[in-house]
Amino acid sequence: MAAELLKIHPGNPEMRKIERVVAKLRQGSIVIYPTDTIYGIGCDLFNKKAVEKLCQIRGIKPQKLNLSFICSDISQISEYVKRIETPVFKILKRHLPGPYTFILESSSKVPKVLDVNKKTVGIRIPNHAIPQMIVQSLGNPIITSSIKDDDQIKEYTTDPEEIYEDLKNVVDVVIDGGIGGNIPSTIIDCTKDEPEIIRQGLGEFDAA
Repeated sequence: MAAELLKIHPGNPEMRKIERVVAKLRQGSIVIYPTDTIYGIGCDLFNKKAVEKLCQIRGIKPQKLNLSFICSDISQISEYVKRIETPVFKILKRHLPGPYTFILESSSKVPKVLDVNKKTVGIRIPNHAIPQMIVQSLGNPIITSSIKDDDQIKEYTTDPEEIYEDLKNVVDVVIDGGIGGNIPSTIIDCTKDEPEIIRQGLGEFDAA
């Protein structure tokens, strides 16, 4: 059965459509959705079968899982990471929501969720109404990955209808929130003494 293609207004998302997506996530669906950078693919963090399916789609073994969590705010982040020291907290406050993924030490809650002993976790709060509203309504993060193309020239697909045609037989819902970007988030490792940029993406990082 082909996935559902669901148009949602990117600036003023319709709540009934957001709730439809959330209901699907709770049932174990894999959803493709827009962010402030590129389109992402994700599922409910607490649905083990959905996480396993997401790993299969991305060709990743759960033990090698390096996916990120989409959170609604910094208070939700604190549930899944160890104590956030003041300098790191200030960095998060200054850059989020925004086009950044911060790698932080995971709390004991994360391995229980994934059945994998992960010492670090990537955290995102996109500056985009659709994923923010989905996570707020769901009540917990979604675990996510970016959608990469096999095409070496065009690494990230930006057209949701093209994404739908490519992946409609492997996912459950594709949200059409308009044309996406083609530059991923900037990844910053905050597990060391000084923050380190792992990947320069859309976000300009200022550690000061």
